[in-house]
Amino acid sequence: MFRFQRILFTQTDRYERLGNYKYRASKNKTVLLTKNLIESAKMIEIRLMTIDDLELGLRLTKQAGWNQTESDWLRFMSMEPAGCFVAVLNGASVGTTTTCVLGRAAWVAMVLVDVNARGRGVGTALLKHALNYLEERKVKTVRLDATPAGQPIYEKLGFIPEYKLARFEGIVLPDKRKPVVTKPTPELFESIIEFDNRMTGTDRAKMLGRLFEEFPENIRIIRHGNLIEGYITARPGANAVQIGPCIAASETRQKCRAAEGNAGPALLCDALKRWAEKKVFVDIPLDNPEAVKIAGSSGLIIQRHFTRMYRGEPVKDNVRTLWASSGPEKG
Repeated sequence: MFRFQRILFTQTDRYERLGNYKYRASKNKTVLLTKNLIESAKMIEIRLMTIDDLELGLRLTKQAGWNQTESDWLRFMSMEPAGCFVAVLNGASVGTTTTCVLGRAAWVAMVLVDVNARGRGVGTALLKHALNYLEERKVKTVRLDATPAGQPIYEKLGFIPEYKLARFEGIVLPDKRKPVVTKPTPELFESIIEFDNRMTGTDRAKMLGRLFEEFPENIRIIRHGNLIEGYITARPGANAVQIGPCIAASETRQKCRAAEGNAGPALLCDALKRWAEKKVFVDIPLDNPEAVKIAGSSGLIIQRHFTRMYRGEPVKDNVRTLWASSGPEKG
């Protein structure tokens, strides 16, 4: 087995020498030289993702068994056209990552590397380039959902664990419950986004606006008078329907109104009922035991775990208001 030494270079415009390794970096690209101790040096170049990389993204998604579709990749590039990147190793495109700036916070996602290019520093190069981009955008917080395998890598880059989530999957069992929910009109979308901002501490208008525009038929809300107390949406995936995000006010805010019930359980149960007998994914914080219980009683099982992590200033959100994440792409 060959040993590699990896050096990542920031956006300078100079040549330097470090030990026996030379490196180069330009103002427009981050360049990584990986020196095989037996073979010649190999170069990783990070470039901007374009529409021509759609096939690459779909291929890597399928290779990893992830749930993203063509619409998801187009949405990533549309929301942050200057913040989605591709890694090129020896002339071949082998990796991707996306970012999304949401006000003072940002999200890093879709760190995918071709199986034949792993172990060569491609993922780390992509991550560091993405972080450099976000630093230039002067965001205060960077967040992501890490798998157990990826968490140690993110910790080395300064990410701190926040809380754990579990992805529940399965065919939803039929349910006779009739939760009191409402399908909102487009005029209410802005109010839903404002509610989400208050609950999550993050301006997710860019993301939610796109989801609401693409899948208006999947949105449900609970209101008390003119006040929105929770919402849920869903979108189709390559492997299953992704339910979420679902955000609902806490029991204290709702004062446990018996007529409507608790908004979080009502919304989650309604979504599971609407997608009964179809395969679904729901990403739920383990610190929300009621949501976990609902998923289990609906016939879903845990597929994998994630750890939500942040770098920079912590975001003051309340995990008890999060009944279903939007997925690892945007939290």
